[in-house]
Amino acid sequence: MSAINAILYPTDFSEYSRVAIPLATDLAKHYSAELHCLYVVDMAQEYFMEAGYVVPLQIGSVDTGQLRKLAKEHMNEFVNEHMSEMNGTVRKAVVLGKPFEQIIRYAREENVDLIVIGTHGHSALASMLLGSVAEKVIRKAPCAVLSMRHPEHKFEPP
Repeated sequence: MSAINAILYPTDFSEYSRVAIPLATDLAKHYSAELHCLYVVDMAQEYFMEAGYVVPLQIGSVDTGQLRKLAKEHMNEFVNEHMSEMNGTVRKAVVLGKPFEQIIRYAREENVDLIVIGTHGHSALASMLLGSVAEKVIRKAPCAVLSMRHPEHKFEPP
């Protein structure tokens, strides 16, 4: 069996991603593994769902430095609130880009052995049009991926 030395927990700070925290922290403790918490500021999001339609998103000029600063502050608060039992040992990272690409890039660069990720449970239409970050990570990750679905998410057959 391979050793688990580094675990990546990517988050978007949503309740769907938070469902994976207990497992990520428990595994990190059990294997004495380094736990990485990653947030990707999604600068590539060009479309959003509005009343069932895909609509182009118009974002004027965005101050990426300010976005990164705010995201780092939010990350610190998030880790302090939800991972306090890790005694300050969580490696925090905030990057800009497409979430699935940056999660995979980070996993490669940091030699991550396991990614623990929550799934959003989009509707079939939203998943088909927008794709799922977790699905893309599962397909393309350089390591094992464990995905967690929110317990209240209702299964919708395709």
